Amino acid sequence: MYTTILLAYDGTQEGRLALREGARMAQICGSRRVMLLAVVDPAAGLAMAVDPVAGYLPLQEEVNYQKILDEGVERLVRMGLTPEARLETGHPAERITAVAAEIRADLVVVGHHKQGVMARWLHGSVTTALSDGLDCSLLVARQDIPDEVLFRAGAT
Repeated sequence: MYTTILLAYDGTQEGRLALREGARMAQICGSRRVMLLAVVDPAAGLAMAVDPVAGYLPLQEEVNYQKILDEGVERLVRMGLTPEARLETGHPAERITAVAAEIRADLVVVGHHKQGVMARWLHGSVTTALSDGLDCSLLVARQDIPDEVLFRAGAT
């Protein structure tokens, strides 16, 4: 059913739930390709005054995001999957949509980050932008899949 799954992962609790639920979908569907994608939003760094140059990601930030991505890959491998990993810089919804189109994803899995009205108005909703922009299915993961389901041999 879903042969190519794109998992957006940021290391947060919501991202970990998405990783687990997306991994379970990949196990159930026998997906041939699982791509783990971390997107660094330089605008978020600018808002926190990390670096004043738009589009520039300080080396330490890149190292931190690479560690998050490596952690996600390690988790997926322990779940019996053979993931590809990718680190992108840009607006999350734009980069996720572009990578999904590039790899011809059947399913994109993201976590849900609750925001207040003001934050949603200022920054927009990544989920809404993905829902409008993707040409494939979108799963907004919120279920906590137990370890015994994910890590058992030949989980199906």
